[in-house]
Amino acid sequence: MQAHRLSQRVKNLAASLGFDRCGVARAEPIGRAAYVRAWLDSGRAGAMEYMHQHFKRRADPRRLLQGAKSVIVVALQYHQRRPAIPESDRDPRGRVAMYAWGDDYHDIIKAKLMKIADHMRSELAGPFEVKACVDTAPLLERELAAAAGIGWIGKNTMLLHHQLGSYFFLGALVTTLELAPDQPVVDRCGTCTACLEACPTEAFPAAHEMDASRCISYLTIERRHDIPESLKPKMGDWIFGCDVCQEVCPYNRHAPTAREPRFKIRPPGPQPKLDDVLGWSMDDYRTLLRDSAIRRATLDMLKRNALIARANAGRASAER
Repeated sequence: MQAHRLSQRVKNLAASLGFDRCGVARAEPIGRAAYVRAWLDSGRAGAMEYMHQHFKRRADPRRLLQGAKSVIVVALQYHQRRPAIPESDRDPRGRVAMYAWGDDYHDIIKAKLMKIADHMRSELAGPFEVKACVDTAPLLERELAAAAGIGWIGKNTMLLHHQLGSYFFLGALVTTLELAPDQPVVDRCGTCTACLEACPTEAFPAAHEMDASRCISYLTIERRHDIPESLKPKMGDWIFGCDVCQEVCPYNRHAPTAREPRFKIRPPGPQPKLDDVLGWSMDDYRTLLRDSAIRRATLDMLKRNALIARANAGRASAER
């Protein structure tokens, strides 16, 4: 099967499995390897030491899979509306980033990726290899997604698409198959700087640059020890992740709603009561967060975040 026909077949399979976008990039060194290396060396990855490991693999997918020729990149929308809290409910609540409202995306996307591979194996006579990657492998999916035409990297370093916005997950299949690559899309951010200006902790020193050590998502999910006192008041009511720079992006105003049923809201929900979180036992944590991406944070971290959010809520009430 010719490369372009094979690529189209892969895209058709991806669409049939519910993916919102699918593109192909060549398995070759990423274009911004030097930038990523400098970003790491500057300390802007904070305590995420794993980002420093296997850098050569991160910068070149061929080091992840011997004989790799192509990378299939997919996008899966998770956008949905935040439900309103009744006015009669006065209990202080924390906020959870939208991507963690439903079931953990890692297993969902990886299973769909392997279905693409299984279908291709049933159709092709010759053998080929694949490696499915969803966040956990040393692969820079965002860079490869940009190369595959899934979207462009915005000023807040998120991947953007003019119709999908930025509320979507990425997954990748590194493969030895020879596929026809797609072309990158044009950056449509223009002069807009809404995301940079909205960040509560000033985590963007410049457009397209993030100091992860100041990002609320990093602070609530990746930082395992105490959070600097100077940043606590700026974290607001976020207890897991943050959506601020996405909430203000014009391309997210009309983002489509997720079609994947397993991303629908489940406990503990978008805005759990802070006192409930602070009262969780380890059994509560394991039961409530089974199959949830929130398990990325430990129980102690979630309670730490909830205490900060409660203090910020009290401060805000006193100022009113």
